[in-house]
Amino acid sequence: MEHTLSMTDRPEPPLRGHLDLGDRPGVPHPIEVTSRFLTRGGVPHIPVTAEYHYSRHPRARWEQALRKIRSGGATAVASYLFWLHHAPEEGAPRFDGHLDVRHFAQLCARLGLGFVPRIGPWVHAEARGGGLPDWVRARDITVRSDDPGYLALVRGWYGAVAEQLRGLDRASGGPVLALQIENELFADPGHLATLKALAAELGLDAPLWTTTAWGGVRLPGDELLPLYGGYTDGFWFGSDDPWDDSCRANFLFGHDRDDPGIGADLRTGAAAASTADPSRFPFATCELGGGMAQAYHRRVRVAPDDVAALALTKLGCGSNWQGYYVFHGGTNPGPGLQESHATGSPNDLPELTYDFQAPLGEYGQAREHYFALRQQHLMLADFGPALAPCASVLPDRRPAGPGDTSTLRWALRSDGDTGWLFVNNHQPYEPLPDHPGVRFDLALPGGHRVRFPHRPVTVPSGAYFCWPVGLRTAGVRLAWATAQPVCVRELGGRQVLVLAAEDGIPVELAFARPAPASIRVPEGADVTDTGDAVLVGGVRPGTDCLITVGTDAGETDILVLDRATARTAVPLDVLGAERLVLCADAVTDEDGALRLHTARDRPDFALLPAPERLPEVPGATLSSAADGVFTRYTLLPDSGPDDGPDDGVRVTVRRIREAAAPPAAVTRVPGRASAPAAEAYENAEIHRVRVTGIPTDADELLLRVHWSGDTARAYGHRDGEEDGDGIGDRNGDRNGGRDAGEDRDRAGTLFADDFCHGRPWEIGLSALGPLTGEPRERTVELRLLPLAADSPVRFPPAARPDPGGAPFHVALERVEAEVVRVWEVAPAAALRDRS
Repeated sequence: MEHTLSMTDRPEPPLRGHLDLGDRPGVPHPIEVTSRFLTRGGVPHIPVTAEYHYSRHPRARWEQALRKIRSGGATAVASYLFWLHHAPEEGAPRFDGHLDVRHFAQLCARLGLGFVPRIGPWVHAEARGGGLPDWVRARDITVRSDDPGYLALVRGWYGAVAEQLRGLDRASGGPVLALQIENELFADPGHLATLKALAAELGLDAPLWTTTAWGGVRLPGDELLPLYGGYTDGFWFGSDDPWDDSCRANFLFGHDRDDPGIGADLRTGAAAASTADPSRFPFATCELGGGMAQAYHRRVRVAPDDVAALALTKLGCGSNWQGYYVFHGGTNPGPGLQESHATGSPNDLPELTYDFQAPLGEYGQAREHYFALRQQHLMLADFGPALAPCASVLPDRRPAGPGDTSTLRWALRSDGDTGWLFVNNHQPYEPLPDHPGVRFDLALPGGHRVRFPHRPVTVPSGAYFCWPVGLRTAGVRLAWATAQPVCVRELGGRQVLVLAAEDGIPVELAFARPAPASIRVPEGADVTDTGDAVLVGGVRPGTDCLITVGTDAGETDILVLDRATARTAVPLDVLGAERLVLCADAVTDEDGALRLHTARDRPDFALLPAPERLPEVPGATLSSAADGVFTRYTLLPDSGPDDGPDDGVRVTVRRIREAAAPPAAVTRVPGRASAPAAEAYENAEIHRVRVTGIPTDADELLLRVHWSGDTARAYGHRDGEEDGDGIGDRNGDRNGGRDAGEDRDRAGTLFADDFCHGRPWEIGLSALGPLTGEPRERTVELRLLPLAADSPVRFPPAARPDPGGAPFHVALERVEAEVVRVWEVAPAAALRDRS
């Protein structure tokens, strides 16, 4: 079937200078905000912002996390500043330890990342009281308003934040890219304006001042840049609610920027019409769902392709700022700091875990969507200047609404001459069908017409991709291609354009006239002159699929990788040059060294170009072999008496007590069951897990707990911190659910928890202290609460435990241990210099 699109006019030039936004005069590479896109140093730019909450993660792991975020393609990091975390008691806020926002911002600067402080005062973030301290909410004032009593308290908070960020603004050479005021304030533009003025008066400064814009936000004129969001599903819907149309719509191409489902549980009515004029602001996001948290009444399971397909769809809709919430999960810094029914919130969240099923998990685990999103971000880094000015144009025939699963979902972004064709055939829960016989017919301004592919293709169920139209890069002029651009870099003195194939769709590349001087193709591929273009077909993607094109400036290599391999690809400046790295694990770079974060016994990676000399790895040897145009290296760890292989790790599990019947369901919020109180765990099923033989080079040891039931908690003894880190102790007695004596029994401190949702529970033992010292073992107590057969909790499809006719169910199937190491691959000379 031929799918047509008519673009009658080229996009109008964007408005400039109409917004109270942008860098001050004299700032190098100044940021400007036009009505359609951002520029940096005069060049169109698509930022990628990764949300990562510093106060929900150990300070010692900040730098490693930021390096993973940077290697994932982010250009900036956003973080809420939780007033509740910094000032649990009235008085001067704390900024030490894991609350040291200045150090966090300086780390961002050192790593070349922008920083976006989301300063509140109200932040939500599934925090108790939306992040407002209890002592603020206890005052006889109206919070989140221009009440003078409230503003006096906010002045103290903003002033403390301003002091921490002093000298870190862009005008001073610092990393602060944007400042977000408040969060999810739908109908008080005057208060938003007051907060911005107050922050600026106290010395806070950034080129971009932002606010969240979903739910029909009303803005104070042109002073704040509206940022949008979109989630695959939400815990905030009711336990009886089906998959909401507001989430379905995020998998359709369209030009309505709002997701009215976000925060719907915080509004008293339906979303109003927004005052944010889309003709004056670029489409920018701060909360593309990187995953989703669990609420007690509604468990949500997000698949990696759900996240990546939604992000790509938003690009096709015209997004020119990809911001993810959250990109790196975390842990609340103490019990009782979470959103809960007991403290007046509409949802009960786990006390500690804020893993969020994020691309990088609570303990830094790199998940499948980390790699899928990275591929998109690499494309934005190299082709964003061409994509950003392109308008989003919808096809002549498009889905009738969110429930239409039969019409192909696609859109074009184009400047009238070149373009980017986006297709999404994936959504959660309700698979979309195959679309056979697909060709696209694009009518562009000036009578220019593009019809492709040469041979109709089947777009498989679950596919999502972006294809270039009229791409000009590295001396190559592609009329079109049925493969997605990944990056274009100079590697080993040669220009290399990397493309990614989509599973099930043949790769064709059409070169525009005038034809290239020469085209060399791999074995099995063919070159055909179609009259309109020179077509390369019969391409078998892989590490050996190199097409060399002769241009006026020399030769350009086009490397076509299969989908799985492309997701392992990232260009990094390592071992003395920029190289394309292929690795199934998260990789980072530091001072020219390549670091592998891996749980594999014999990890491997490939490099293009290969270094002249074999690099070295402390504690291991490398073997090398050809892998197409790459050289693949396999790391062989050395064995020793104290540093043996992972099979030296032993996990023993002993059941201490069977569970009693679960407590009766309690509903504090209509239609939403409440989480069991802490006292219920006194009757939980108890298992004691002992892990011995922890290697001395372990960076992390993950326990993967395969269990089913309702809720679970893990207890253990922190190294030298058996009484907690202070924050939880000061706040825990206010959450309406913590047993004050629980942390003092022989089980130790509560340090992890879980709501069953059909996936294994992952626990990082580094939460109990560094794994590098003695003892080489840890003991963890798991307390599992059973799920009643008639529990009103909603589970993901096929994930609800089956009690088999019994009144309740709980089971621990097994506990696995996974050792994560960090291997450094560096030139031999560099290693000798360090020693």
